Amino acid sequence: MELDRGPKIGIGIFWKALEARAVGAAVVAARDDAGPAGLLALSATHLCASPPILMVSISRKTSALATILNSGHFSINYLAADHTNLADIFGGKESAKGADRFDPDDWTTLTTGAPILRNAVGALDCLLEDTIERHDTLIAFGRMVDFTGATGDRQPLISFAGRMGV
Repeated sequence: MELDRGPKIGIGIFWKALEARAVGAAVVAARDDAGPAGLLALSATHLCASPPILMVSISRKTSALATILNSGHFSINYLAADHTNLADIFGGKESAKGADRFDPDDWTTLTTGAPILRNAVGALDCLLEDTIERHDTLIAFGRMVDFTGATGDRQPLISFAGRMGV
């Protein structure tokens, strides 16, 4: 439903406004028969605790979306302060694509088979439960079935004011 009231906010202004929020940088990843795929997600959060449901907003243009839908799972890997290179790789600032983004020494799996970053601040392993499509975005809902990390001994990588840092 399109609202006709109020000013129209362009995409550039929208992203500028969102720079006011500080969010943990995360790589959302999945694996299907074609291999692993992932994306930098600055919109990955919880929906509810009972049952444990997480949600991720994914642009329909994102190539990793097909892998998430095909596999029926995804992981949310919260990056550490020393993972700016991974933020660049999965954020599209580097030329690596698809499986080339995943160094086998750095990734493992848990219950679902989704790629899990070994030294993430925390990694959540989810079964894809549902999706909702709005405009050019798909919201993926996942039921958390496993996790690792979350010990508090690593500093998170934070996106704030258009920059990655601590």
